[in-house]
Amino acid sequence: MDIFTAIQVSASALSAQRTRLNVISSNLANVGTTRTPEGGPYRKQDVVFRSSENIFDRQLQGAMQAGVKGVEVAEIRPNDRSFRTIYQPGHPDADANGMLVLPNINVMEEVVDMMTATRTYEANVSAIKSAQRMALKALEIGR
Repeated sequence: MDIFTAIQVSASALSAQRTRLNVISSNLANVGTTRTPEGGPYRKQDVVFRSSENIFDRQLQGAMQAGVKGVEVAEIRPNDRSFRTIYQPGHPDADANGMLVLPNINVMEEVVDMMTATRTYEANVSAIKSAQRMALKALEIGR
């Protein structure tokens, strides 16, 4: 794998992790949303990644080596975990029995996911910086 391919693979991971962080932020922002335009409480969203051999072939017209894979977001899909319910009879969205249906978001899970995505993002930034340093050293050797 050449230096530029390594940078491209890490760049694809940066883009995927940025999307993941945006979805996590949206989940956290809607932790108390009990009414959405679709009806009912907000449903947690999950990011699904997939390996992509040809992600850079599309962008660079075949410049990527065979067997080198990038990553891309396959889909953002709703989580099928059941909603939480609490007894809160005074809330405008509570049912006749006083039960309020809340989003299926666990704040601690979201924070851990955010930390993991941040660390993955930082690792890929480090990989890009290392590849840049190697390229500069190769140019210095060629002088």
